Amino acid sequence: MISSAWVPAWWRASGVLVRDLPLALLCLVASLVPGLHHFGTRLGGVPDRPLDVLAVVALVLQCLPLAGRRRWPVVAAAVVSLGFALDQLRGYHSLAGTALPLALLSMGAHLERHRRGTALLFSVAYVPLAVALARVGPGESVAGYVLFWLALSLAWGIGAWLRSTRAMEAELRRRVAEDTLADERTRIARELHDVVTHHVTAMVVQAEAARYLTAVPERLDQSLTAVTDTGRRAITDLRHLLDLLNPDHGVEDRTPTVGRLHTLVEQTRSAGQPVEFTEEGTPDASTGSADLVAYRVVQEALTNALKYAHGSRTSVQVHHRGREIAVEVSTDGTGARAAAPAGSGRGLAGLRERVDVLGGDFTAGRRTDGGFVVRARIPAGSAS
Repeated sequence: MISSAWVPAWWRASGVLVRDLPLALLCLVASLVPGLHHFGTRLGGVPDRPLDVLAVVALVLQCLPLAGRRRWPVVAAAVVSLGFALDQLRGYHSLAGTALPLALLSMGAHLERHRRGTALLFSVAYVPLAVALARVGPGESVAGYVLFWLALSLAWGIGAWLRSTRAMEAELRRRVAEDTLADERTRIARELHDVVTHHVTAMVVQAEAARYLTAVPERLDQSLTAVTDTGRRAITDLRHLLDLLNPDHGVEDRTPTVGRLHTLVEQTRSAGQPVEFTEEGTPDASTGSADLVAYRVVQEALTNALKYAHGSRTSVQVHHRGREIAVEVSTDGTGARAAAPAGSGRGLAGLRERVDVLGGDFTAGRRTDGGFVVRARIPAGSAS
């Protein structure tokens, strides 16, 4: 016995010819039912004629091409039109006449090239049929032929509208996919910037300091050990980011949190930057993405302090205030190079976007004493 779950998958996997064939067969069978003879479309004044061998040909020409109405829309509509003309001129007036508007609707929906020319060609081909019907079976008014042509044009128009709607939906899906991809690339770029810039900056500062410690082996060894430790942490964080890009990575959460700020501060101190760290309050049980954003704010601010104000006293203050985290990182203007960050600004801009997404506030700028301060208020638990 075939399971109901398997049938839809098999049906979706089949081609359009297979999926459209039942409609074609249903139309043919219904047209052969004796009680439905002469209940189809009646165009012109040709008297009814009983079904014969030629009628079966007309039925087949009108019904079976519906199986190919999506793959070969023009060919299907042309063959159906030929069968319809035979049906009307012979006076069979079968139920198969309903296949013509279906074929035209499908042609309007699935024809990709030369649409206007094809519509014009079919309209021109209708004129000889109307003239022939008027001669074989007079009685139909000109208005009747025009009305029938308008009905067929409506079927084509509905198909064209469906095609346009389908195209707009496909374009919308494409744009959403592109925007999603762009957002993901931006997110990954921010993470890489935050991780790589901080670690590499610390390594550069430590390596520069080591050049002047050759006469003090103990301090030189400490400086080189700090460079090694920083490099290992950089490799670990980069591996974590690469794992996140792998859809099969584990569910273990290794995202940096505010709780790891002590390690971050110690790493910055080992690079030669004097840092005072203060943390007040108790972190909320559910902080969502706020924890990571707060960590990145401190990380980027300390990175800028190492790059542009190395040696200046730096203060890191983190306050947990119920449902929000307040972060302030300030650098005095007493160092040799204490100044506002002179880089591309990508890091600070990325932080501002991160905080804005969570509905918080972010500011960064000079202090009155010549130093630099970064402040962020991050709502906790607002996003995950």
